[in-house]
Amino acid sequence: MSKINLEPLGDKIIVKPTEEQEVTQSGIVLPQTAKEKPEKGEVIAVGKGKLLENGERAPLSVKVGDKVVFKKYSPDEIKIDKEEYLIISEDDILAIIK
Repeated sequence: MSKINLEPLGDKIIVKPTEEQEVTQSGIVLPQTAKEKPEKGEVIAVGKGKLLENGERAPLSVKVGDKVVFKKYSPDEIKIDKEEYLIISEDDILAIIK
């Protein structure tokens, strides 16, 4: 995995979507264009945490390298050097995959 030059702000997290090949029961491989947006990915960068009213920062629950499940339509998509990344708020991450 290459290092990207992005530093997410606040409670934002940058995720590299997981590309999973999907095969139907009859053995047909579905291309990425035929499937819905990915709901899983790997965390590659995290912000410093949500700024609270008292001026302190709430630490994030995820860290770089975590595999996560997130809400389907929540991420903002960006492309850097032909690679797709997602920017997600911590509130839109549903779980860490163990």
